[in-house]
Amino acid sequence: MAHRHFILHKPFGYLSQFVTDAKKKRLLGELYPFPEGTMAIGRLDEDSEGLLLLTTDGRVSEQIRNGGVEKEYYAQVDGLITDEALAALEQGVTIGLRDVKYQTTACQARRLPEPPALPPRTKRIRDDRHGPTSWVSITLTEGKFRQVRKMTAAVGYPTLRLVRVRIGQVHLHNLAPGAVQEVAALTA
Repeated sequence: MAHRHFILHKPFGYLSQFVTDAKKKRLLGELYPFPEGTMAIGRLDEDSEGLLLLTTDGRVSEQIRNGGVEKEYYAQVDGLITDEALAALEQGVTIGLRDVKYQTTACQARRLPEPPALPPRTKRIRDDRHGPTSWVSITLTEGKFRQVRKMTAAVGYPTLRLVRVRIGQVHLHNLAPGAVQEVAALTA
């Protein structure tokens, strides 16, 4: 049996899984008739959106998840992020993971000069009367639970919207939220 591979733009409000005990949660299987045995390579939390890779091949999943592959995120943060905060993100910050503290590895962080051209989110974030926001690009090679959100909060700029735009050489480009593209192979 040939393995199948997919690129998905996970919309806001969906879990990165096919089965859950939680009631009234939106799941990936609602978006496309994925074949049995399809698994998400990594996860995006329910409030995050963007690029998600899926496969029926466990070896491909393992290679991408544990191979030091870059993952780039665009984060809209509360406030106008400073150069000092960006430098702290790049050096690594201490975040909480369950009951332990974790030091993130060095990453790339830069301010985006303009808001990215992303589709509007289904749930409004907030309006301008709550103060300014800014957008940053953060590129990691690790992926801990809610890591980007915890990192931006650790430097004083909580994340309001989070979109993964790239995994390795695979880009989200203009794939619409909820859209799925089947590909011949996944190499990050």
